[in-house]
Amino acid sequence: MAEAKEKKKRSIGAWWSGIRSEWSKIVWPDRKKVGRQTVATIVVSAVIAILIVFFDMVIRYGVDRLMTLGG
Repeated sequence: MAEAKEKKKRSIGAWWSGIRSEWSKIVWPDRKKVGRQTVATIVVSAVIAILIVFFDMVIRYGVDRLMTLGG
């Protein structure tokens, strides 16, 4: 029983040590890079939104035309 607790403590300690080791490897971007990436994300999101609206309108127009031809 004591061995199991000791092993668990070691494994938690090793896990935490690994977390600290990996955390120190992170390279945080500078403020300018974060700003550029934020702007790029907003622009790409806006372009995708416009494309979705455009295709939705085209599909809706096509379905409406098909409904008027059939009915």
